[in-house]
Amino acid sequence: EKTLTAPVTAIVAWDGEFYERLPELFPHGDARSWFTASPALAEETAFRNSSMQAAYLIFACRALGLDTGPMSGFDRQKVDETFFTGTTLKSNLLINIGYGDTRKLYGRLPRLTFDDACGLA
Repeated sequence: EKTLTAPVTAIVAWDGEFYERLPELFPHGDARSWFTASPALAEETAFRNSSMQAAYLIFACRALGLDTGPMSGFDRQKVDETFFTGTTLKSNLLINIGYGDTRKLYGRLPRLTFDDACGLA
């Protein structure tokens, strides 16, 4: 229901063959070979980087005064079949973007203290 009523829903995806663009995007060395030699490393890197890009998108939306609702509990296969068939893209998460109903928005939730969340070595 939240997705159906959101003004915008962004699909944050990752490209299983992102490394094919590295000669153009990172011309300083043969970075492409780092990932063609290890499909597991390529997938892990692509997924992690798409997660970081999602966080940047959330920060940017919030800086503009928009509310965001990131979601990972969706049928990824159905989304991928609907939007990414014939491509090397796979969905990571959805982000509903708009102005939330202030009667339904939660205030800031409790946070762990630094010492509870972090360890220094």
